[in-house]
Amino acid sequence: MSIRTALIITATTTATMPMAEAVRALELQRLFQLASPSLPVGAFAYSEGLEAAVEAGWLTTSADVQDWLAATLDECQARLDLPLCLRLHAAWQDDDIERVRLWSRFNLAVRETSERRAQERHLGTALASLLQAMDMPEAAHWRIGGDYGADVSFAALFSLAAVRWQISAEDALAALAWAWLENQVLAAVKLVPLGQTQGQKLLFALADAVPGALAVAARLPDDELGGSLPGVTFACTAHETMYSRLYRS
Repeated sequence: MSIRTALIITATTTATMPMAEAVRALELQRLFQLASPSLPVGAFAYSEGLEAAVEAGWLTTSADVQDWLAATLDECQARLDLPLCLRLHAAWQDDDIERVRLWSRFNLAVRETSERRAQERHLGTALASLLQAMDMPEAAHWRIGGDYGADVSFAALFSLAAVRWQISAEDALAALAWAWLENQVLAAVKLVPLGQTQGQKLLFALADAVPGALAVAARLPDDELGGSLPGVTFACTAHETMYSRLYRS
């Protein structure tokens, strides 16, 4: 079969695909783009305290990293980042800007170190610029100097992209959890260091806990939002004064 014939067959198959399936296929493509480490917002530059934990000798093996990330997923991501994204997604769907600003400010307020707050602002601003360049003009309001620039956070802009690209809240949360997990494992591969195979095995094992984290996030009421691990907080704080470092948090 020639390449031309294969392309014609593919085009014909796509043309006869049921509309619901075609829409779902496009949603998945947008979801993959939003969750990809290639998204040019600089998320790869942040270890969220993991670099300081390795420097202190707390994490020396793949098993150490797995325990660290599993605890962080359960106690922090599932109880703060993911349910916050859920609320921001709902606020964007309702076009309720004041509610978006409220939850975005909450997101900044609960970050326990200056580096983590700076991370949220930096990634949020970078994503706002990217979305504006991709024909989403409302994102411009969230850039520094914009109407809502003081309230900008990554979760707010991530949720905006998800809603405008018609990605469901459930899929958006799964993508956010995966993006966080992949970035953390990539950091561990470089820092501990671990081999690429060990990193893939870590991702495979830790992914088993993601559905449970999503279920916790979905059922938490507003007054129970909040998660913290003292060890992670201490590591984030120590990172701010590290003499030599590869990562920004």
